[in-house]
Amino acid sequence: MAKYIFVTGGVTSSLGKGIFAASLAKLLQARGYRVTIQKFDPYINVDPGTLNPYEHGECYVTEDGAETDLDLGHYERFLNIPTSQANNVTTGRVYQTVINKEREGAYLGKTVQVIPHITDEIKHRMLMLGKTGEYDIVITEIGGTVGDIEALPYIETLRQIRWELDEHDTLVCHLTLIPYLKSAKELKTKPTQHSVKELQTIGVRPDILVCRTEMPMTDEMRKKLALFCNVNRDSVIQALDVESIYVVPLEMQKEKADITVLKKLQLPFDKPSDLTKWNVFVEKLRNPQHEVRIGLVGKYIELQDAYKSIHESFIHAGTLHECKVIVEPIHSEHIDSQNVNSKLAHLDGVLVAPGFGNRGIEGKIDAIKYVRENNIPFFGICLGMQCAVIEFARNVLGMKNAHSTEMEPDTPFPVIDMMAEQKTIKNKGGTMRLGAYRCDLTPNSIAIGLYKDEHISERHRHRYEFNNTYLEQFEKAGMLATGKNPDTGLVEIVEIPSHPYFIGVQFHPELKSTVYNPHPLFAGLIGAALKYKASKN
Repeated sequence: MAKYIFVTGGVTSSLGKGIFAASLAKLLQARGYRVTIQKFDPYINVDPGTLNPYEHGECYVTEDGAETDLDLGHYERFLNIPTSQANNVTTGRVYQTVINKEREGAYLGKTVQVIPHITDEIKHRMLMLGKTGEYDIVITEIGGTVGDIEALPYIETLRQIRWELDEHDTLVCHLTLIPYLKSAKELKTKPTQHSVKELQTIGVRPDILVCRTEMPMTDEMRKKLALFCNVNRDSVIQALDVESIYVVPLEMQKEKADITVLKKLQLPFDKPSDLTKWNVFVEKLRNPQHEVRIGLVGKYIELQDAYKSIHESFIHAGTLHECKVIVEPIHSEHIDSQNVNSKLAHLDGVLVAPGFGNRGIEGKIDAIKYVRENNIPFFGICLGMQCAVIEFARNVLGMKNAHSTEMEPDTPFPVIDMMAEQKTIKNKGGTMRLGAYRCDLTPNSIAIGLYKDEHISERHRHRYEFNNTYLEQFEKAGMLATGKNPDTGLVEIVEIPSHPYFIGVQFHPELKSTVYNPHPLFAGLIGAALKYKASKN
């Protein structure tokens, strides 16, 4: 039977529970354990698919088509293994399941209540992955903070699980803040003490305290926290601010977090930890030999988490080239034909980001026209690819009013159109073309040169596609479809071979980039940017 680790948070949100969970999982994986991580979110949305990126950051999509929390991206990037629908659960999904069961008569006329019906459903989902036999350890991150009304059913379920299972089969890591008061020049432990007290009031005692701090903690402070929070001295773990999330596993290793966890779970810890590849990655990250500046053109640039996977993919690809990638966010609403030169001329490459809706669309099209005409390396993702098609239709094929029917339903040249199977769908949540689909690549294309394979699989999240009615005209003019879905003929990749690096993809390659396997299309963009920068000097 698998062992279960629960990660809770106190004092404030956004302390980094997901990064800690992923880092701990990496350390345990490095010791040979089969580990997975799951996220339980307390909001009532069924999934993040309909949430505004300003509200919740990016929506991460798994291989099996689940729209999930962005923390699942961290899990995959750190562990180099895919997650699934089962790895992300929301309160909305839990209640939806319970209500559907009640409507079906599954509760035999009983009064349906939070306890036991909601907590039983949460319990089933918390323990499900551990019962498959695929994992030795399941780490469960509980969203929000202790004391939130929304989180109470999850903490109560955790209490019940700890009561039902053997004491060495579960473990609770509580992540809290140790604030530094500049005026007093000291760290304060009282917020952590209150957070632990709140958790204990609900009936859960933490086994390990993970203390997020911007200044090193003294040994006296650790002893004080251990005494007043009722944990062992070696169970107070310092989580100092670091320059990169990829350094966190190494810092947790210094704190012997993995050994402490394994001891408490009564699992062997004598096998040496193998983080050789991780250390090489971090060393390259810390000591780049080159530098490029890439413009990220999008409409959610105020919030970095809206393009989280893209930013991380740049780090992976940059490290592969021993190159520091400076990502310059550029708001597409602030680009027009008059200022595009001043916005983009100094860049070594441009990525036009995915998105939905009409806002900022003309700025993206102006940006693409500029980089196409000036031979600046270009990469377009999803809507970014569709904008490249629209720009080419307008300015090369002479279709002056070409557009996507998403933005302009009555366009005379619908070069981007809604997929046929999407036209009868009314509900927004979970109804797009989601998850992994196959793609066959054209010989001698940029894509096949990067992938080193003619058959690939990539993840999608879209309703609109390239209109194949216009494909012959595009290819005659120089924009080629070099990747297609073998079952439907849907265009997945477009390229301009006469351009140094001009490629647009309908899928989301950023969702498959990891520390150990940087995505080839991002690596290709950085390689092209390095060549372009060298050609300018």
